[in-house]
Amino acid sequence: MGPDFLFSFLITMAMSYGGSRIEWFLDKHISWIHHPLKRLFATIIIYMSYAFVASFILVFLYSMLYSDATVENIPWKALVSYTFLPMGIGLGFMALFTTRSWLMEWKKSALEAEKLKNEKISSLYQSLKDQLNPHFLFNSLNVLSNLVYEDADKSAEFIQKLSKIYRYVLEVQNEELISLDRELQFAQNYLDLQQVRFGDSLQVEISVAHTDHVYLPPLSLQLLLENAIKHNVASNAHPLHIAIERKDQELWISNSIKLKLNQEEESTGVGLENIRQRYLMLSNKVIHISQNNDTFLVVLPLLEIKE
Repeated sequence: MGPDFLFSFLITMAMSYGGSRIEWFLDKHISWIHHPLKRLFATIIIYMSYAFVASFILVFLYSMLYSDATVENIPWKALVSYTFLPMGIGLGFMALFTTRSWLMEWKKSALEAEKLKNEKISSLYQSLKDQLNPHFLFNSLNVLSNLVYEDADKSAEFIQKLSKIYRYVLEVQNEELISLDRELQFAQNYLDLQQVRFGDSLQVEISVAHTDHVYLPPLSLQLLLENAIKHNVASNAHPLHIAIERKDQELWISNSIKLKLNQEEESTGVGLENIRQRYLMLSNKVIHISQNNDTFLVVLPLLEIKE
């Protein structure tokens, strides 16, 4: 092994090892993500200082071992000029390690951000779904308490249907999407339950020919149906009309408007906002709401699950 080859090998090893250790040290103390300029300047200053010192020491040792230089006549200026080539090599290693370090930290930061985003969305989505159960159960128990005094047979039928409905509510707790077919079955059961109370005062029309391979957030229909019944009159003189129909890739839910006078609580829009937020979390589609003097309409996009 010749001296020139040995010198080149030592320079390469020194620049490579030094660069890796400097990046390892800086990764622990200065973040590329939070302090990019500070990290860049620190990398340049520290690494180039190291490259100069390491190069000078190796050039000095090389000149002492393989040249005529002695301690008394060391060519200091020449030694300094000889360090330019090793520092150029060091500059290349610095660029390599700096790029690698920046990419690794950026990737780590992106993964952590995505993880936090998913956790936040999951937590928020669960909190939105959790609003449904207490609200639904509370209203159902209020209806049942009235029926117990009015008609024992109707109250028994109501309890049976309520158990089926609440079983469905529990089954979809951990679901983000549910098939249109299952949601319509649930809606029909829910409306049957309400008709135990209202009889012919509640008139329902469901016109959905195809339910295959389309989905929507669970209990969306229950919220809309409950709002319609909660805020509108349903009597023999003013029956409440509810219609559910599919138009292309949308589900249209409409109800006639005859607002109750002296409502116990005004509409806060929480149910509609709940549905809107869940759609925003699950897709880029939005719900549409419209109202005229006679009809309130909500259009729900039907979603598809990509395999």
